[in-house]
Parts: sequence; structure tokens; C-alpha cells
Amino acid sequence: MTTTPSVRTALVAGATGAVGSALLTRLLADARYGSVKVLVRRPLAQSHAKLVQLLLDDTGPALLGAKLVADDVFCCLGTTQKKAGSKAAFERIDYHLVLELARAALAQGARQFLVVSSVGASLKGSSFYLRVKARMEQAVLDLGYGSAHILRPSLLIAARGERRPGEWLAQKIAPLVDPLLAGRLAIYRTVRAEDVADAMVTLALRNIPGGHTHHLPLPD
Repeated sequence: MTTTPSVRTALVAGATGAVGSALLTRLLADARYGSVKVLVRRPLAQSHAKLVQLLLDDTGPALLGAKLVADDVFCCLGTTQKKAGSKAAFERIDYHLVLELARAALAQGARQFLVVSSVGASLKGSSFYLRVKARMEQAVLDLGYGSAHILRPSLLIAARGERRPGEWLAQKIAPLVDPLLAGRLAIYRTVRAEDVADAMVTLALRNIPGGHTHHLPLPD
């Protein structure tokens, strides 16, 4: 296991989402991180001595160059086909933008890349969504990071800033089914966005070399 730097720099993409916002709160409060950079389309309202906001436009992250220098890259980017408007637009965010970030950060010396995917991700998945997630996972692992972590949460329990009636209903019903999901089915239990954020920080600080895929909750 490699030695943990005394003070680390984090780079976060997707900081306005359910997992990303919870993650940002944790990183800003963690003394082990001296600087927390966030990629944003629009400036965040919050301010913090450790917070560095990097504005991202349609040219992508690569042109930010040395501004992307970080030890740990946390990618919480993700949308839905309905919100994106098309399969191509969804793929642009959940595959291409993730990979552009991973490549650009690696070129600037990033040591670790941690990304939120989805339970059930598979190249032979039943949906376009799951197949894109699987392609993204494999592409990230193929980049050659010293340490890469794929997190595959099931349905997220989180307060949303937008209306998603179907997801809202699922969040109400799914926890009632959770006790029935045991053994190999336990990976399909609902998970809080805050718990995914906690898992990302935990994994980053473990500094485990190689590529790894995780279901939640993490084993003790």
C-alpha cells in the first residue's frame, strides 16, 4: 500500500448532484484535503477557504490544463436519458465527459480516479443506460490509473432539486423491499447518497493500487 500524502488535493465533477454535493461537504470538512477543486458549469453559491471553482464549458476539461492538478479525482457525473433529451446526449455526459475528465486529470498527474456508476452495469445489460455505464467503467480501468475505483450503487435515496415522479415513487416503495433482498441480492438495496459519498472518501484514503469495482455498502 502506498503512503498517504499529509495534505491532498481533490478534484470533483458533478458537485451539484445528490452524491456530489454530499461528497463536497465531506471533503471541505476533512483536514486531510487542503484543496478541493470543483468543475462547474455555473459558479456555486457557497464559498470556503479550500474551495476552488473551475468553470467548465463545451470545450471540455482538457483545456483547463494544470488547473486540474489533483491527487484524487471524484467523478459524480450522471444524468438520465429523459433529462438529457436523447441517447446521444446521455452518452455524451455519462461516457464521453467522464472519460475526457479521466484522461485530462491523468495527464496532469492524478493518482486516483473514483467514479459513480450503477448496479447492474454490463455490456450485455438490459438497457442502454446499463450498457453505457459498463463501457465507461471499462474505459476508465483501461486508462492506467495507479488506483481506480468504480462504485455501483443501487437506487439512491436523496432529496432532489428537480421533480422525478417515477424516482420519487421508487424511493418510497424500494425501502420496503430492502429487507427481502438478502445474499447475492443485497447489492440491489437502496443506498443513501450520503453513504455513497462516505464510501468514495473511504476508498480514496485507503490508497489501494489497481482497478476495483465496489457494491454498497462497503464491507468492513
